Amino acid sequence: MSKNERITENLVRDILRDLNFYDIDHIIVEEQKSQIEEIKKLLRGASKTGKGGIGAPEFIISTNETPDFLIVFECKADVKKHSSQNLDRPVDYAVDGVLHYAKKLSKSYNVIAVAVSGQSKSGLKISNFLIPKGSKIHKPLVNRDETEIKNIVSLENYIEHGTFDPEVAKNRHDDLMAFSRELHNFMRDNARLTESEKPLLVSGTLIALKNKAFAKSFDEYKPEELQREWMRVIKEEFKKAKIPHSKEYSMTQPYSSIAVHPNLGKAQKKFPKGVLYELIKMLNEKVWPFISIYHDFDVVGQFYGEFLKYTGGDKKALGIVLTPRHITELFSLMANVQKNSKVLDICAGTGGFLISAMHQMFKKAETKEEKEYIKSEGLIGIENQPHMYALAASNMILRGDGKANLHQGSCFDEAITKEVTKHNCNIGFLNPPYSQSDEDLHELVFVNHMLNCLTTGATGIVILPVALSVTTHPFRYDLLKNHTLDAVMSMPTELFYPVGAVPCIMVFKAKIPHKENNKKTWFGYWKDDGFSKTKHKGRIDPNNNWESIRDSWVESYRNREVIAGQSVLQHVSEEDEWCAEAYMETDYSKMTKDYFANEVKKYQSFKLFMNTDKNNEQVEYSNWKEFKLEDLFELKKGKRLTKANMLPGNTPFIGAIDSNNGLSTYIGQEPIFEGNTITVNYDGNGVAEAYYQPVPFWALDSVNVLYPKFDLTPEIAMFIITIIRQEKFRFNYGRKWHLQRMKDSKIKLPAISKTKPDWEFMENYIKQLNI
Repeated sequence: MSKNERITENLVRDILRDLNFYDIDHIIVEEQKSQIEEIKKLLRGASKTGKGGIGAPEFIISTNETPDFLIVFECKADVKKHSSQNLDRPVDYAVDGVLHYAKKLSKSYNVIAVAVSGQSKSGLKISNFLIPKGSKIHKPLVNRDETEIKNIVSLENYIEHGTFDPEVAKNRHDDLMAFSRELHNFMRDNARLTESEKPLLVSGTLIALKNKAFAKSFDEYKPEELQREWMRVIKEEFKKAKIPHSKEYSMTQPYSSIAVHPNLGKAQKKFPKGVLYELIKMLNEKVWPFISIYHDFDVVGQFYGEFLKYTGGDKKALGIVLTPRHITELFSLMANVQKNSKVLDICAGTGGFLISAMHQMFKKAETKEEKEYIKSEGLIGIENQPHMYALAASNMILRGDGKANLHQGSCFDEAITKEVTKHNCNIGFLNPPYSQSDEDLHELVFVNHMLNCLTTGATGIVILPVALSVTTHPFRYDLLKNHTLDAVMSMPTELFYPVGAVPCIMVFKAKIPHKENNKKTWFGYWKDDGFSKTKHKGRIDPNNNWESIRDSWVESYRNREVIAGQSVLQHVSEEDEWCAEAYMETDYSKMTKDYFANEVKKYQSFKLFMNTDKNNEQVEYSNWKEFKLEDLFELKKGKRLTKANMLPGNTPFIGAIDSNNGLSTYIGQEPIFEGNTITVNYDGNGVAEAYYQPVPFWALDSVNVLYPKFDLTPEIAMFIITIIRQEKFRFNYGRKWHLQRMKDSKIKLPAISKTKPDWEFMENYIKQLNI
């Protein structure tokens, strides 16, 4: 009996009908061709024969609830025609054909490709694939447990499986951030909203879209009616969320200015349904599908952060530095958040830390009762600023609740402090306001207060400017008098880009005095998180390295592992530096001839001469000893000279730059430092850059000048500046290599004895490089 492809198509059609594909309003099932313009365009010339005809998949399934996904089917009657060996025969085989179409459609969509062959329901052979948008590479469609999907499943399940693919999730996040820029520009040009109103409009609209009736009918209202209805629905959703009456006003009041904003509720020639309608429509199409799926993602916080990038808003005046999402996730993993944990954040902002904690807790919860406990008892937050409080509370509602114990007011308010302390929180997260001029609002005051609100032995994790880890302060004494400094991690310099704060993470054990604990503090050097800075997207993880880096960091912290170049254990007091850079040993074992050759080349280039050498053998010398810089050199600080006061002339002016031997320009002033010396930048872009200066010069005040206490030759200088530059990892804007710190610094050099470096070896070593 001959096999009939129509039978296979009918079997698929029946399965789709059983799974309600034809009964749900937002699902569109099309056969052979599509009425959607973008799909029509992509299938034009996509015939399986390759002769330029129109492509015609058996079934094309789309939904306006997740418009970035498509499902396409290709059917064959004979299971022997399911898949060819090389997947290069799209006319004859189901898998080959559906992948052919999917690769065409993936220019604009995440495509789930379904190949079906067989003549009976029980005998069907089914293969499901995913091709993420922008890719040509297919992969098996799998669930969260990495198990391949081998049946036709509901639309909801198809979208869920495709959504959690890392590449799809990354693309969706990138699309969301691109949209945030588009949305910001739209609001700037057409809505005339203040900086604080922009994120409120986003969060308020997303709350309103939770209301299914509003989501379906918002396009039916006149502009002025829509504005009133928007506010009414927000209040209704807050009531549904069972917010205590005492907090209801604090929640809704910040939205009131938007409800009466004159630019939102009137028809315009360009926007006949009004600007508010356009904004709701955009958010409904671009953001709601995302937020309804990724429950661990602080969407409102991301928008808030993106908006701050494009404005001179309140980020500096109020010390607002929002914590990146991957760091809020890191905190929850470091603290080992469990389903029965109680997590406190006394400066909740948009709720990023609490959302990450809730996500980790939900992953470990097995019953509905456990999830209800997490929502009602597990998350406690305080936020002082009314509009930020509204953002945090709405954000928690959007994420699945957890807003019951959010408080609006100062975290130092006695009544609020008493209330949150009752919860007996065993974990605290904190990113306090930075750079407040009032000493009573110093960052360490916030840290101490948070720790005092936790139970004895609780884990408190904070992210702070690195300057607080390297300078002493009276508040340190109060901290260590009552709490233990368990760990400190030096974080990427540009973690908060575009804000210039250089951060570190500190981990405390609450209410256990540091001295009584008598335990070494663990210091981690976590400067590379795999992210890189881009012009338009900010910091991104281009190679998807974060997950492996994160796991290695968490493991090394939890196990207090000491790894060369990454971590160290050290007894510290309130008077010591609290950072890995101060205690890690410099790793000289990886130094090769090229290290020294490159320094010589830089110097020769400065003198308009360059040569090359590719020998990369390690430096062979058996006896290296440590020497303090002040035992080898007399150290002097440069002198400030402004551009306005510079005269034209021929005196080299050495600045804190990372190129050109430090030479910034020439000036007419007399030199203030002698030649045959070494300059080292202690601040600026080129911190810890070292240069040999052969002639007299003027050095800026961000440069230290090293006068040798021995006979310095250019060759010895090349050797020493190579060694000095190995210390670069220890210093940054937050931890400068100032004069006193430089005097106390030690470097290793080849030595004849403990007190005498082997100058002859160093000179000969550079000479034999033949550069």
